[in-house]
Amino acid sequence: MPPGVLFIASLLPAVFAPPIFTLGLLAFLKEFHSVLVPTWAAFILSILSIPGAFTLQVQYRDYTHRRDAAALGAVLAPELGSGFGGITTVLRSVREVAEGFPGQLLNQRCDEIGSNTYGIRIGWNNRVFTCEPQYIKSILSTQFSSFEKGKPFRDIFNPLLGTGVFAADGSTWKFHRDMTRPFFEKQRISDFEIFDKHVEDAIGQMKNRLGEGHAFDFQELIGRVTLDSASDFLFGHDFHSLATPLSYPFYVTAPPPSPSADAPKSFVPAFLEAQNITAVRIRYTSFWPLAEFWCDKIEAPMRTVEQFLDPILEGVIAKRRAARSTPPSPITSTPTSPGVKSSTEPETLLEHLIEYTDDVKVLRDELLNISVAGRDTVTCLATFTVYMLAEHPEVLSKLRSEIFEHVGEKGRPTAEDIKGMKYLRAVLNEVLRLYPPIPLNFRTSIKGVVWPALKPGDKPIYIPPGTMIPYGPIAMHRRKDLWGPDALAFDPERFIDERLHKYLVPNPFIFLPFNGGPRICLGQQFAYQEASFILIRLLQSFSRVSLAPSAQPPDSRVPEDWKTQDPSGWKRREKVRPKSSLAMFVMGGLWVTMEE
Repeated sequence: MPPGVLFIASLLPAVFAPPIFTLGLLAFLKEFHSVLVPTWAAFILSILSIPGAFTLQVQYRDYTHRRDAAALGAVLAPELGSGFGGITTVLRSVREVAEGFPGQLLNQRCDEIGSNTYGIRIGWNNRVFTCEPQYIKSILSTQFSSFEKGKPFRDIFNPLLGTGVFAADGSTWKFHRDMTRPFFEKQRISDFEIFDKHVEDAIGQMKNRLGEGHAFDFQELIGRVTLDSASDFLFGHDFHSLATPLSYPFYVTAPPPSPSADAPKSFVPAFLEAQNITAVRIRYTSFWPLAEFWCDKIEAPMRTVEQFLDPILEGVIAKRRAARSTPPSPITSTPTSPGVKSSTEPETLLEHLIEYTDDVKVLRDELLNISVAGRDTVTCLATFTVYMLAEHPEVLSKLRSEIFEHVGEKGRPTAEDIKGMKYLRAVLNEVLRLYPPIPLNFRTSIKGVVWPALKPGDKPIYIPPGTMIPYGPIAMHRRKDLWGPDALAFDPERFIDERLHKYLVPNPFIFLPFNGGPRICLGQQFAYQEASFILIRLLQSFSRVSLAPSAQPPDSRVPEDWKTQDPSGWKRREKVRPKSSLAMFVMGGLWVTMEE
């Protein structure tokens, strides 16, 4: 049945119950009390009973929440006016997605209400937004058991991510995390041979395109590097997205594409399409079926994804079963030396997961979860780092000097080399601060929670059960009271000099590019390692990076009013347009030129 029809059907009991009750009550009054109501009046009362019932329900719920808060000596979060049913808020949010900067609207609302935590009503459901580090710490760590992703989030992500680690809650989440965590040990994520192969391919394509005299889209290219690296690392099966020819600037009449025989025929575009559909659904929350009324748009691309992946999964399952069931030969078997893998030791995440389960759906869900996170996070980090290096050549020069000092002009970096590059880590952290891959995240309270007062004389804040809580790392990362008066400036030195000990060391929850607490990103170190490797190889080959504004597609260029109508200062310095779907990205791509 079409999604829209199912959604409308799910609302019917709540919609028809009040008119049925009203008509029943009128029939009772007529039968037993001789109260006769004209037909037209009965019709009007029946219609009015629908909004009346919703209003009474909301008012009663608000009353119980205030009562429960008072009983605990607390208050509800200050509420931001949202118009009838939150319609004004929804329209403003839709406009912000189309025209604005990720997370800036949330920051503006904080300024409007004078609080970094506020309540807002959308569709008669209450939400509480916060960019307060102490409260985010409560959500992610100190009161972790009181919060979960929540049913709306799980429903939206289920077609793409199933029950995998990023979309699951409770015991399902714990099973997937326990199953996956051992594979992300230091030894495995420091094996750079896979990264090197794909980065060298990408650098060769950069040089070829520059040799033709054209700029190229770094975001597109690095997205393919990270996808191929992730598929190689996780599946042991290279998706070969780098085999597809790069895009040309919009003003170039590009030759017809002639992809390599290794190029993916269906999986990659289907996988990316499914991610984009999911991102759109997030904006509509529970009402997404109305935007796909007659057709579930994600079914077709996910069917393609499954048809591509399932034979690979089944083949590896059969191979691992055979390896486990074949006893070692007494003649040829020798003890395995320390640090040397045995023939039966899992080499990929897929082989590792098969040690826990051979359920194809569970394996597919987990691999897609890690693939989405691995590709999007590193692509975002590498893209915005190159953007900042183009805007800050003095940072590029200093970073390049550190790279040459540790690994020279051509040496392949090791994990120890990367560990010693303090400035490289500071650059990455500063990019993650200003452009966190996930600028906005969500949790839902599963029971009533009290957050402590932040100032003497204030009352604690009560969070009722079932409240969706959007929290904004990007808004927190840009707060001047948390990071200093230069919080909006790109300055990697803040992660090295006295500002580190003044701001971050006393309050580590002001910096959360990878979340925190029990659900901290499994691939955090993987992302740092891969992004570091990419940048080292890139700056060994190129001495200068420049934006190519003429190659930027016209509909993705920065609007003029960003420079003149931006009281917060978030957009004033931007030369490209950051946007957000499942992760941050540059609208229209990051078009650059480089000098060897």
